[in-house]
Amino acid sequence: MGAIEAETMLLVGMMLALGAGALSFLSPCVLPIFPAYMSYITGISVKELQGDHDTKIRGQLLSHSMFFLLGVSLVFIGLGAGASFLGQWVQNLLIGDTGLLIQRIVGIFIIFMGLFVAGWITIPTLMKEKRLHYTKKPVGFMGTFFVGLGFAAGWTPCIGPIFGSILLLAASNPGQGVFYTMFYVIGFALPFIILTFFLGSTKWIVRHSGVIMKVGGALMVIMGLVLFLGLMPAISTFLLDLIDDTWMSQLG
Repeated sequence: MGAIEAETMLLVGMMLALGAGALSFLSPCVLPIFPAYMSYITGISVKELQGDHDTKIRGQLLSHSMFFLLGVSLVFIGLGAGASFLGQWVQNLLIGDTGLLIQRIVGIFIIFMGLFVAGWITIPTLMKEKRLHYTKKPVGFMGTFFVGLGFAAGWTPCIGPIFGSILLLAASNPGQGVFYTMFYVIGFALPFIILTFFLGSTKWIVRHSGVIMKVGGALMVIMGLVLFLGLMPAISTFLLDLIDDTWMSQLG
């Protein structure tokens, strides 16, 4: 495989991780409690948050969101780096070309997690609530940062399967795995920040969260099949040819 094809595969994987991060935030485990979380870390009532915001309230929301996401990012990226290191260690222990075998194992896992996320199968163990609960409000930005750490560490039933799939993808691509988790974090953070200023819109998205999860689960199944069948190089080649043809047609 050439360097350009490898870079294309990495880019495809990062875009998928970006979508997985957004899907995690829009899941029924996270989005419905988003206004309550924002109220908790800012001290502003949910009613005020869902109304019109002045400059002061917007500044509070953005500042606390950044510190919350910093805590979330620290845990997610740290886990991604650990998964990538573990994947490299396992490959060093095994003899021969094990890349395709590991990708197939990851593919099977992602297929099952996609079926679970879409609601087509039930896995009782993953249905247990893992989120941490707090009895006292955080104090200042450092308190918000630690709430972010706790949120990321206490996976919920929806985030666990999706992020677990990204961790396995990172483990199957040692040296590049941290990029997948970085883009997962970006995908999680973008809708978080956008909806911070449009909290009233969460009600509309919550009503359609079932459809969003089914579409996301179906995409996870497709991704799992691609990995299991070893089609990533072929997809990368197709994308490269498509880009080359488009570029040549523009030059012509």
